[in-house]
Amino acid sequence: MLHMMFLKKIAAAALIGVASVGLSGCAMGLPAKVTRFQAMPAPQGQSFYVVPGEGLARGGGLEWSRYAALVSQQMQAQGYAVAPSPQAATMIVQLGYNVDKGTERVVVDNFGPRGYDPFYRSLYGRYDPFFGGYYGRPYYSRFGYYGAYRSPFFFGWDDPFWYGGPDVRQYTEYKSELDLDIRRRADNQQLFDGRAQARSTTDNTQVLVPNLIQAMFTGFPGRDGETVKITVPAQKKG
Repeated sequence: MLHMMFLKKIAAAALIGVASVGLSGCAMGLPAKVTRFQAMPAPQGQSFYVVPGEGLARGGGLEWSRYAALVSQQMQAQGYAVAPSPQAATMIVQLGYNVDKGTERVVVDNFGPRGYDPFYRSLYGRYDPFFGGYYGRPYYSRFGYYGAYRSPFFFGWDDPFWYGGPDVRQYTEYKSELDLDIRRRADNQQLFDGRAQARSTTDNTQVLVPNLIQAMFTGFPGRDGETVKITVPAQKKG
């Protein structure tokens, strides 16, 4: 028993920092790292208008308009109203997003049988290299605990869970990011500064951006200066 625990600890240490990411045919959700700084006013009749930010959002366009509509829905759900123009808005919401060109990754599993979890269980739970310290799998969000099934975005940000497959894996890892900046139009005072980041084996913005928007608005506006890990389960197909 002690020998097996020792081997598991060695394997866990060896795999920490390896991002095992991927995408299966059945999307289950995107774990994202969300950082937020905020001084948002309580909704009291304020209005907003969404404008393009940096990255792939620069210049706007039809695709950006689709994501801007999602942000508008989220802002309205918070109790703010849509303004007909930037000049008529109380707040200007700047939405930017980007996906990098991808990095080729090769992962070699030299420890133990295939399918074993390097998040070995100890008296304190399981070790999480994302924040350091221990936690109990699975991820948690406002949607509840997310377990039983593996995420198609295996398995989020710096999660070295190894599940089946050959001893050597090669894949392309993409890093995606969404930035949300909210300012008071009258004096350009910043009210919210948020960033949501994720890793995946897809660079499809139509998949990534809506998930990052949902992660950004989970628990919005959040605590000032917080960094949290949020998993947004994919919507079930009708």
